[in-house]
Amino acid sequence: MMKQTIFTLSLFLTISSLSFSQGKLEKAEKGLSKRNSSSSSISSSRGSGSSSFNDDPLWGDLIMVFVEIGLYATYYGLIESPAEQENSASSAFITKYPYYNTNKGNYAYDWGGDTNLTRITLSNRFIAENKELYGNHLNIDFRFLRRVSIEADYLQLWENNTFFGNNSLATFTFLAKYHRVRTERFNAYWGIGATYVGGSVEELGFTYGIGAEYFFAKPLSIEVNYNQTIINTRSSDKLNALLNYHLNRFRVTGGYEYLRIGGIDFSTFSAGIGIFI
Repeated sequence: MMKQTIFTLSLFLTISSLSFSQGKLEKAEKGLSKRNSSSSSISSSRGSGSSSFNDDPLWGDLIMVFVEIGLYATYYGLIESPAEQENSASSAFITKYPYYNTNKGNYAYDWGGDTNLTRITLSNRFIAENKELYGNHLNIDFRFLRRVSIEADYLQLWENNTFFGNNSLATFTFLAKYHRVRTERFNAYWGIGATYVGGSVEELGFTYGIGAEYFFAKPLSIEVNYNQTIINTRSSDKLNALLNYHLNRFRVTGGYEYLRIGGIDFSTFSAGIGIFI
């Protein structure tokens, strides 16, 4: 009787391990992999009356009006409106680092000893969901031309699971960012670029990002960033909400970081340091 019980238990554990032997990182990789992506097709049809529609000059004028409205709205929304050009923030300068000698954050309205033409921000954060799943986030941001910056972000994740084995996944993101709002206490940006996902995925996808930072009280600031990448019709998302403590050229960071890779969610704690060069 004892031998039968042991045999049945061993068989059950073997079948269970074969059926469910996947860690979160492995599931995430399979979620982004091309062979597991569903294909979609888009069909279009043309009406028989399209030629008469295109030949009508009234329709052509209306279309041009709406196109111009769309262009103006897009430019004003993404770049700058005429009213904003009269504001001091339109010509704001990059600070050497936040809270240099005043309550100013990343931008100052007047050129002075606390401003610079360019600035590099180098930061590194450790992230962890639990003792089995953790990672490291290395980020470099280069600001120039007052409104523009280039960001390179490297995220490495590791998972050491007693039952599912060890796995790792790396992502590299490159963003060209336009800093849309540039006041002395608050700034916000949007950006576009690309993300490469390594591991068993090895795919490159389009990425867009938005973010903001608010310097509410010296030496503190709140920072929020969101990126979304499309790979094989699947979405890979990164969201962080951070509290920064600024100490001269350095900052200490802590907060929350959410990742969604291949349909798998990761909720992690984030902590690290940064330096302004």
